[in-house]
Amino acid sequence: MLRKLKLLAMGAALALATTAGAQAAGKTFYWISHGSPADPVWTYFLAGAEMWAKDTGNTVNTSFHNGDVAAHQEAVRAAIAAGADGITTTSPDPGSLVEVAKEANAANIPIINFNTPDPTASFDAYVGGDNVVFGKGWAQYLVDKGLVKSGDFVWMPVEIPGATYGVQEEEGIKSVFEPLGITYEITEATLDQAEVITRMVDYLTANRTKIKAMIGLGDLVTGSVKRVWDQVGVKPGEIPVVGWGNSLDTTQEVLNGYVNAAQWQDPQATSYVALSLANMQSGGVPAGFNVITGALYEKDTAQVYDDILSGK
Repeated sequence: MLRKLKLLAMGAALALATTAGAQAAGKTFYWISHGSPADPVWTYFLAGAEMWAKDTGNTVNTSFHNGDVAAHQEAVRAAIAAGADGITTTSPDPGSLVEVAKEANAANIPIINFNTPDPTASFDAYVGGDNVVFGKGWAQYLVDKGLVKSGDFVWMPVEIPGATYGVQEEEGIKSVFEPLGITYEITEATLDQAEVITRMVDYLTANRTKIKAMIGLGDLVTGSVKRVWDQVGVKPGEIPVVGWGNSLDTTQEVLNGYVNAAQWQDPQATSYVALSLANMQSGGVPAGFNVITGALYEKDTAQVYDDILSGK
């Protein structure tokens, strides 16, 4: 009897140790981005994912895909095949993740969309800004402030033409500019910082006389304004600029007059909340709602966001 009790005690202890080990190991989530690790704003999105992993004790596998749709789709499928507890992903192009989102649904794996929305895909929730609303807000800002008028031309550089974020932003911008007869051109800047500056310098040099304003459709282009302006010899404020503002480069540009107004999206919080929703759903509580972030800031409030990005 004593030997039997000892064996039972040993078995119970082993079971407890195994359970404790499993709890310590936590769950495994995947954080998948269409962006580039060389893009300063994505360091903040990534920091939010890393902070969440540290706070919760769960594992977060992260990957960047530089706008490569096929690689992005494969990353989601790999997460599904690995039996992920949850997936958080951006949308590289409109409609590009419709099928893989269905595959995640079929596998009962929570899939949360963040940063770039795509309502055509069956994501369980979305965390981030409304790009159509942001685009409309930028265009309306320029109109309401008297910075552009009918017949004017606006330059709109973007890292990847055709990517979800730029397409949606243009939709909002077009709704304001088209009825007023304001024209614009979208130019490709790429995801390489040096190439972004070179291409922007070349375009500005060739078209300076007709450009009445600029809208930066991505953080990398808006954050390059000072470097480009200084190279071409454009004074701060000479060409009105609005656009993204999730980087220290842009908060400083707003504070120093190079950019009139910039869009904040709470990059760290966006990743943190997206992973939290995935975790909640993996525990049996459906997300069932979206979390919309974002604020347009000018010089008077830019220091607030500069402090956040500086870790102050």
